Amino acid sequence: MELTSAPETLKQVPLLDLHAQYGRIREEVLAEVIRVIDSQRFILGEEVQSLEREISAYCGSRFAVGCASGSDALFLALLALGIGPGDEVLTTPYTFFATAGAIHLAGARPVFADVEAGTFNMDPNRAAEALAAGPKIRALLPVHLFGGCADMDPLCAMARERGIAVIEDAAQSIGAEYRGRRAGSMGDAGCFSFYPSKNLGAFGDGGMLTTNDPSLAERLRSLRVHGSSGRTYHHDRVGTNSRLDALQAAVLRVKLRHLDSWTRARQENAAQYRRLLAETPVTAPAEAAFQTRHIYNQFPILCPRRDQLQSHLKKNGIGTQVYYPVPLHMQECFAGLGYREGDFPVSERLARESLALPVYPELRPDEIEYVASMVRAFYS
Repeated sequence: MELTSAPETLKQVPLLDLHAQYGRIREEVLAEVIRVIDSQRFILGEEVQSLEREISAYCGSRFAVGCASGSDALFLALLALGIGPGDEVLTTPYTFFATAGAIHLAGARPVFADVEAGTFNMDPNRAAEALAAGPKIRALLPVHLFGGCADMDPLCAMARERGIAVIEDAAQSIGAEYRGRRAGSMGDAGCFSFYPSKNLGAFGDGGMLTTNDPSLAERLRSLRVHGSSGRTYHHDRVGTNSRLDALQAAVLRVKLRHLDSWTRARQENAAQYRRLLAETPVTAPAEAAFQTRHIYNQFPILCPRRDQLQSHLKKNGIGTQVYYPVPLHMQECFAGLGYREGDFPVSERLARESLALPVYPELRPDEIEYVASMVRAFYS
């Protein structure tokens, strides 16, 4: 049914409101930014080292290495683990493009395994099938999508049996837990993004790698500065320029102090949505038993007539987003991989039916009620 547009007094509920977050921490952030500006030390240095120590402690890893973006974190992890031409890396087709893009840029071939509808993450059964059929697969790259961890125990067991690496794409899941273990602490390397819209977002691009392997941490530090290991103009390997700057580190250190309270607010918002949408045709995300701490980077519902619902919510002042409308195996640039429509039915269904609703920490209960009421109105 086509509903009429809302009255002029309708609420405005954006998908994300960074102004609301900034307003609460503005003085803290500005004080730290001014301190860094006064120091005139902008690239790496003690500010980044302090953030690295704080992130490693937060994630439960021995080491953390800052870099320029979450996309670079994936690329650097692949390079540091020796993944390159002739290799294949197993990941999922239902994720942001950077996951497979980094594999391609490293010279390897992305190979896909379908996801579970309930968690949006790599299905261990499909991963086992892909591994059995892929003798060139040298790494698993599971994604902890939307703030919930993938089922890591069976995936890590498969990797150990095969003798291959595990790289966690935790770009959306800092602080998420799998059976009590933090995202980024379970594989050979974890990759995080500090893109402004993330739960822990910088004032620009930024990324971080975590690992428990001291030799891997050393390689990552070298690769982010053109392959140098400390001696100026001496290069042990060919790396790239992927340094986290001190201004972003200062902002992130302030935000990290608030991250747990923001996570609790997201969890409360998600719980309210589940209550309010329980009697509708939409399927709200449910936490799997192994997802012992979900951080809700997004709140994606699965819904009939998704595009019409999105249009209806937009007319009523509600911001939404489709993550992700074209699975990676159907992207034009990956046509040469030989996949076709129908190869990964769960991912393709999610691409047709998923719609992310606002879930940011500053949402008020009445705003969540308004969003839910508009969803209910659409299906009434």
